[in-house]
Amino acid sequence: MKTQNKFIMTLLICASTLIISCSKDSSTGGGTATATSNLTFNFTHNFDGVNVSATNFNQFDFINLNGDTLNLTKLRYLISDIRLFKANGDSILIDDYLLVDVTNSTGLTFSPTDAIPTGSYTDISFTFGFDSLDNLVNYPDLNSANWNWPPNIGGGYHFMQMEGKYKDLGNEIGYAYHMGTASPSSGVFEANHFRADLGAINITGDATIEIKMDIAEWYKNPNTWDLNDMHNMLMPNYNAQIKMNQNGRSVFSLGTVTQ
Repeated sequence: MKTQNKFIMTLLICASTLIISCSKDSSTGGGTATATSNLTFNFTHNFDGVNVSATNFNQFDFINLNGDTLNLTKLRYLISDIRLFKANGDSILIDDYLLVDVTNSTGLTFSPTDAIPTGSYTDISFTFGFDSLDNLVNYPDLNSANWNWPPNIGGGYHFMQMEGKYKDLGNEIGYAYHMGTASPSSGVFEANHFRADLGAINITGDATIEIKMDIAEWYKNPNTWDLNDMHNMLMPNYNAQIKMNQNGRSVFSLGTVTQ
């Protein structure tokens, strides 16, 4: 009986040793950590290739496709749902939303807190403005920035405020190119956001990614914008809001990627 007990104890000790050994092997062997990269996004602005920043605001440096000579006194816009897409359709959310304010030179550069896996991505995209669900959320920071869109024409928030003056027969006339929810009739509202797809990107290490806005595109593609016809009271103007949406789809492009 003692011999049998000793044999059983020996088996148990051997089995315990094997389990511990296997456990150690599975926790320390074979695994390879996924390489990650830290990203920085730079938003740059141009008008048909001419650099635009707060330093050249208030100067009549720009001529749109319609032949209107204009300047800028304010430019700020909202983007949300910034994502990287993989070939299998999966995506990585980089950030929720960002208010880019060229006027005050804020939001022009941002670095997400979380690193992302290195590799090839089929697309980098973001939503211009908010979709209909996000536009119902209350954002204290946007409220304090006077970014609200009037409730009677849809509520929520602006997508863009672009303001300045244009010249007409020697006169300087103010314009306010404001984009947000579109309202075709009283009490009826249409989400007026759009998705900007910037194309494929290969991330091999820490990277600085330039996102370019060509302001001239807001005035020419596919709708030639005549500031004499549409320069004020554009927020409740359904046709103007839809044309802004259409023109905005060619505004953004992927610039230089430095790694």
